[in-house]
Amino acid sequence: MSQLILFAIDIGAVVLLVFGLYFPRHRRRDLVVAYLGVNVGVLAVASALSASNVGAGLGLGLALFGVLSIIRLRSTELDQHEVAYYFSALALGILGALSTTSIWLSAGLMGLIVVVMFLGDHPRLLRHYRHQIMVLDSAVTDHVTLVAQLEQLLGGRVHVATVQRLDLVNETTWVDVRYSVKGRSARAAAAPAQAGVH
Repeated sequence: MSQLILFAIDIGAVVLLVFGLYFPRHRRRDLVVAYLGVNVGVLAVASALSASNVGAGLGLGLALFGVLSIIRLRSTELDQHEVAYYFSALALGILGALSTTSIWLSAGLMGLIVVVMFLGDHPRLLRHYRHQIMVLDSAVTDHVTLVAQLEQLLGGRVHVATVQRLDLVNETTWVDVRYSVKGRSARAAAAPAQAGVH
């Protein structure tokens, strides 16, 4: 009976994680299926292994290996927050299958995962900080000049500017920029000036 309660708590937690947190904030429908599938798949496999003579460590190792393989062999690019949701869905499935622990401990840990993801991925947390890959229509070799040009284009303070490619023939600079913008709306901060940026 306690196992069925854990299953129900896991399903409730992953539904809250996916439909209450992830999808309203990021609107990526394809990953909704992935998170639900990972959670239920790990829950089913870990439950079956816990009921057999196979060691729980082997089962968890296989589950982690499978998820890591999926993430490594993915066909589309995932952001770091999306990887975090993957592991949260995985952890919820594992906790839902562990009948050896207290039901309250498992439920509490599931709740902790959801709360941490709610806070860590909250739009207001570090909302002034941005990350962007930019292509400038000029070859900038001086770092100070590059930072000044980026700050003018972005209207904020550049914290890190890493040149990924410098093309002196075609006069372009590819740069990975970490910057912060204060006192502006999120819409204005997310849309840099168009001049000189492709």
